[in-house]
Amino acid sequence: MKDRPHELPNIAEAEQDGDFSFHPRNVVLTLLLFSLTMLFLAMSAAFVYTRIQSDLPPIKLPVLFIINTAILIAGSYTMILAKRAYLADDTQRYIKMLWYTMGLSVFFLGMQCIAWYLLFNQQIYITSDNSAGYLYVISGLHFAHVIGGIPFLGYFLYQARKYMKEPVSVLVYFSDPSKRLNLRLLTMYWHFLDALWIYLVLFFFVNQLIWQFFPG
Repeated sequence: MKDRPHELPNIAEAEQDGDFSFHPRNVVLTLLLFSLTMLFLAMSAAFVYTRIQSDLPPIKLPVLFIINTAILIAGSYTMILAKRAYLADDTQRYIKMLWYTMGLSVFFLGMQCIAWYLLFNQQIYITSDNSAGYLYVISGLHFAHVIGGIPFLGYFLYQARKYMKEPVSVLVYFSDPSKRLNLRLLTMYWHFLDALWIYLVLFFFVNQLIWQFFPG
């Protein structure tokens, strides 16, 4: 506990300098995002190779995949608004934007389940062929990482509702550089999931267009 007074000033000093590059939490998140990027790129390459080798047409994505993209973009925007509200010490707007982000994330998960159901109705299952298998696995991995981020978002909501009841506790909450750093990292993670989904949807649509114009 004696060392704790020395920790917060270091975070605050780093924030003033705009340098979180070597903060342990930032390094861990950066490594995680880099690993996920490499994983999805490798799976994308494996999908293309397998489809070409098997001479299989790509799966036509349901329109809901596009709608889900808009939902994720909206979620990223509300995270930006939440961060701005935090920096502006706007308690009510901060909590409201976190709730919006949570609602949009859950909405995305529900809509994605419906999108998979539409594929089932077309008799496209994970075991149908390699193209279908990769589509389900890749979109399922993204789905799992959205689920993985929701508990952290819920923790921020819990902390906000717990400490933002009295003027003094509100002041302490908004002035805590550690919480500011954590919010920044959560926002980065949410933006990454958004960008990753946009990449995946474009990737599958481009594969579909290439097959239509250059079959075989």
